[in-house]
Amino acid sequence: MSIQVPFGPVGIIDIGSNSVRLVVYGGTERVPSILYNEKVMAGLGRTIGADGNMSDEAMEMALGALARFRKVTRRIGTRRLRTVATAAVRDAKNGPDFLAACAKIGIRPALISGEEEAVGAAFGVLSAFPRAGGVVADLGGGSLELAGVARGAVGNVVSLPLGVLRVGEEPDVRHIADTLDAALDDSRLRDAARGKKLYLVGGSFRSVAMLEMMLSGHPLPIVHAHRLDVGQLDALADFVDRARKKDIKQFGRISTDRIPHMPAAIAILKQLAQKLGPGRVLVSSYGLREGLLYADLSEKKRSEDPLLAAALEVGRRLGRFGDHGALLDQYISPLFVGEGAKTQRLRLCSCLLGDIAWNAHPDFRAERAVDLATHGNWVGINAHGRAKIGLALYTAFGGDGGYDEKLSSLLSLKDIGRAQAWGKAIRFAQRLSAGTANILKKTSLELVKDTIVLTLPEKECTLYSDAVMKRFDQLGQAMGKDLAVRFS
Repeated sequence: MSIQVPFGPVGIIDIGSNSVRLVVYGGTERVPSILYNEKVMAGLGRTIGADGNMSDEAMEMALGALARFRKVTRRIGTRRLRTVATAAVRDAKNGPDFLAACAKIGIRPALISGEEEAVGAAFGVLSAFPRAGGVVADLGGGSLELAGVARGAVGNVVSLPLGVLRVGEEPDVRHIADTLDAALDDSRLRDAARGKKLYLVGGSFRSVAMLEMMLSGHPLPIVHAHRLDVGQLDALADFVDRARKKDIKQFGRISTDRIPHMPAAIAILKQLAQKLGPGRVLVSSYGLREGLLYADLSEKKRSEDPLLAAALEVGRRLGRFGDHGALLDQYISPLFVGEGAKTQRLRLCSCLLGDIAWNAHPDFRAERAVDLATHGNWVGINAHGRAKIGLALYTAFGGDGGYDEKLSSLLSLKDIGRAQAWGKAIRFAQRLSAGTANILKKTSLELVKDTIVLTLPEKECTLYSDAVMKRFDQLGQAMGKDLAVRFS
């Protein structure tokens, strides 16, 4: 695994049609962590009147937010601040006046085109889904951007005047359909997602996905990488039509500001699904802002697995004795010969996180590990993967039965057995090595037929204590294997 060099703090201000938002990132380049996030619902696009101008009130609110953001980023000590303006400023007649006012307070936004916005959103999806293939749909207040993605690259793009503010709370379905047809005719985008994937970007799409998850009782309602069931869109539309704002807000994870835009988002999504024919519809928490950061990376840095890069950084930061997660995975891997690449990846991630809860109260280390594994701000992983890693770490930190039933429902019996075996192997290795790399390098595990064999140097025989033997017995029981110890 490559060395992760901290970068940042780096700030990005996104002046959108609906909101003006500041996000400050830190951590590592490949998978930036959000250090600070603030938005103001200025509604620049919502206030564009018949004269084509943004209202003075909306611009004043936006400029006030920008002035605050400039001061905040200075206090935080951001090394770099990038500001972009999108559809509302792009389309309004008084957009140049607004940009001039921004310059007076020390903010100089880059006015990006709809096509550039589409590419940025697509890069964001590629950052989170490196093997993405299909179409990215980024829904904002003033526009809808579509971009084809395949093999790590962005293909055809188009920007359409179908933002939720423009479509309104009573969507004209025929207008949406006709606008999409006109854009997709003679475009490769028409078939780019057929039988592949449609990736949803933007707060309105995420709110629809969260509502679907909450209504269906999803055991782990994290929208990133959630597979949205487009067959439920009519039911969702009916629910939104009947429900009052407080009925939807009761779910707790849906912003009140997004609720009025749900009818438009659902109508647009339904037409996209019908016309593009995707095999799956997935939600991405990464979009334009993350895409701007990803675009600055070298090809080598882009090629890093986002889940493993993040796990490496977190494991190193929260572990006791530095990073030895990759070595831990190498140490236990002979017990799990035959695992496929996707399963090996989750096992490696579990090992990278194998020491993250050591400083919690001993009675709650297992629960702490589960919380970090399942609720961490990871990308490159879905709910099934989170639950599997969570169970592995729950077991590694001494959890024995009592794993969350909702999380268990995401796993097959085979998944449960394998994750518990990983956890017992990690737990044994951590006890044997006292959480350090040196002892792991001097000893080895292997599976010989139905026997787990532990080999230690003769001069290190005292490492095999009663406490180590107990953990070794637990590993054998979990895997249904006999045990043997050899001294070389």
